Amino acid sequence: MLDLNSDAREFHDPPPPDAVLWRYMDFTKFVALLEMHALFFARSDKLNDPFEGSLPKRNIDARYTNLHPEFEEAILSFPSLMSAFWVQLKRFTLVNCWHESNYESEAMWKLYASTNGGLAIKTRFDAFVESFITGENIHIGKIRYVDYDNDLIPADDPLSPYLHKRKSFEHEQEVRAIVQNVPTSQITELQDDYDIGKYYEVDLNLLIQEVVVDPFTPEWFLDLVNLVAKRYDLQAPIVPSRLAASPTWFPPDRTDEVLPQEGE
Repeated sequence: MLDLNSDAREFHDPPPPDAVLWRYMDFTKFVALLEMHALFFARSDKLNDPFEGSLPKRNIDARYTNLHPEFEEAILSFPSLMSAFWVQLKRFTLVNCWHESNYESEAMWKLYASTNGGLAIKTRFDAFVESFITGENIHIGKIRYVDYDNDLIPADDPLSPYLHKRKSFEHEQEVRAIVQNVPTSQITELQDDYDIGKYYEVDLNLLIQEVVVDPFTPEWFLDLVNLVAKRYDLQAPIVPSRLAASPTWFPPDRTDEVLPQEGE
């Protein structure tokens, strides 16, 4: 049973234990996962979304409304310092992202799997959480999608901006694992510990319950994935995408009634 009270895991609106998670990737990232026996957490400032780690407009406006006259001048002199903190915090916040769905997503295949060969790791939420071997404090939760022009989000927690995204990304249905080490000294003067991210060790055979191969790749690619998985002693089944299946036009046991017979 999933332990939601683990000292090394903190949960933020997590999905149910049996929720199905997918991580779509290209072949090279799959090989890196097997080779490292670890999941890669990317630095949030290296992600494509420029709003990553930012606060909605109403949060920014709320900082400067109804200020006490005695403190107004002092507070209004700090906006650049406050903004610098949130911007620089992105360097010290690492994320690993998954898609929650009971079914494959054609959109996710096209967004996150390479045209030269991709695949998806399929797992359950409880297996994902329990697969981590590291003692690092990992925060895990579902992304909430909000209107960044009109909505407010909790602003008293430095994790909050990393658990919210714009509604334009709602198709991702993201579940995210986060490692955040908030610096205790002047954040703008600190050096980065890692260039683009960091690997955290996992039990691959617990994490990976199935490997699904990209529906847009040739047949030989399935054989290649099987070969590589066997080399790394991965026990999970390797299966073709259901999106590559052919449609059913009529009951299989009645084909002689609907298909033209030889000589006709």
